Amino acid sequence: MGNIMDYIEWRGDLPFTQSEFNDVDNLILACFSYVNLDGIPEAASQNGIELKALTEKFLQLHTEKELKEDKSFIRFAPFMMLEMAKTERFGQCVIRNYVNEIVAEEAQQFSAVEICLSDGTSYISFRGTDDTIVGWKEDFNLSTGVVPAQERAVEYLRRIAGSLQEMVRVGGHSKGGNLAVYGAVMCKELHPWILQVYSNDGPGFSREFLELPETEALLPKVTRIIPEYSIIGTLLEHSKEPVLVASSNKGLLQHDGFSWEVSGNHFASKEQLSSRAETFVSILHKWIDGMDVEQKKVLIEDLFSTIEASGSENLSEIQAGGLKSFTAMLKRIESFAPESREMVQELFLALFGGWLEQLKLPDMEKIPFLPQSFSDKILEKF
Repeated sequence: MGNIMDYIEWRGDLPFTQSEFNDVDNLILACFSYVNLDGIPEAASQNGIELKALTEKFLQLHTEKELKEDKSFIRFAPFMMLEMAKTERFGQCVIRNYVNEIVAEEAQQFSAVEICLSDGTSYISFRGTDDTIVGWKEDFNLSTGVVPAQERAVEYLRRIAGSLQEMVRVGGHSKGGNLAVYGAVMCKELHPWILQVYSNDGPGFSREFLELPETEALLPKVTRIIPEYSIIGTLLEHSKEPVLVASSNKGLLQHDGFSWEVSGNHFASKEQLSSRAETFVSILHKWIDGMDVEQKKVLIEDLFSTIEASGSENLSEIQAGGLKSFTAMLKRIESFAPESREMVQELFLALFGGWLEQLKLPDMEKIPFLPQSFSDKILEKF
């Protein structure tokens, strides 16, 4: 089974006028926003720059060695862009209105770009978070209320709407999917121009937001796509049933859009969310529903200080660390007050359950500080 990189090779010779826009094209353009276009002023202009010319300027600024040093999944985005530029389908796209900035005191990054397609439509792509622990924490923090990046997304779309002459699609991956939906809903002047809004494994929203008349009006145009083992894409509340897709990765690493499996011009589908993902969602709602904003912040801080105790920068490194990562995180959990410890233990087991299965229990039993209560919980799981 292929992925979006294979799709570019398979379908790249077919222009949009011959093979219409589909969900796979959406993911490609959502992931395009992960490319750092800083230093190319034409991409930030209203007139923009054709993709083929953009790649030439990009390669003058970045070496292949530099690009390969990035260890997160977004390292594939520049290489995807280079392949897109070689094709009939994407090569004539015009890239414009690129922004990349730091917003507010939280030092959150906001980045977006408009991609004008050869069929006369455009795709507005909001950048999401990568697979670093810091990125995942930012996704979880969306549960604490409206964040500056969401407000900036509305401002960005209002600026775009002021000069629109074509129909648009709005989308993003991870946090970018959340920004796409939030911005599209709150920018009412854009509504008549919207063909579709895509959230690719993006976090959800508060119940209050979902009940807004503007949200309900736009909901028929929203497409929500998540992998079989989705954590980020099941956070908070959702009104739209998801399209479930297969992934070549296991567990948490399925958040990587480059792992989603493609067959022809569509994703390989799955019938239901994995049982482990459902368990995590159930446990998270058990603890977080009814919490006020400050309580949510404390829980998220405790959970991520546990994950950060592994000494890893991203999820792949945690899994590669094996028993060493596991014991470091357990030590952190044991330092919490009893009321926090129980919550984090449950979430930890639900989040890393699939990975823990790969650790040999005899090794785990050698951990001298592992509390009997926690040991019992692990043994119950496996």
